[in-house]
Amino acid sequence: MNNQYCRVGAVKSITSGNQAVAVLEYRYQNFLEKASSIANIDTRLADFFESKAKNIKKTLEELI
Repeated sequence: MNNQYCRVGAVKSITSGNQAVAVLEYRYQNFLEKASSIANIDTRLADFFESKAKNIKKTLEELI
């Protein structure tokens, strides 16, 4: 039996251009939705999602 190597946690870089902007916009909206849906249940987790969205927004502003 041959060894099989799994790339758990492997990170794929986002290519530049329109594809990168589209992916970042999707992630930004996703984190905002998660933050708003969990705000009443767990405020610390909502703050975490908001901070992730803020970082993505900052990156988007640098690209555009």
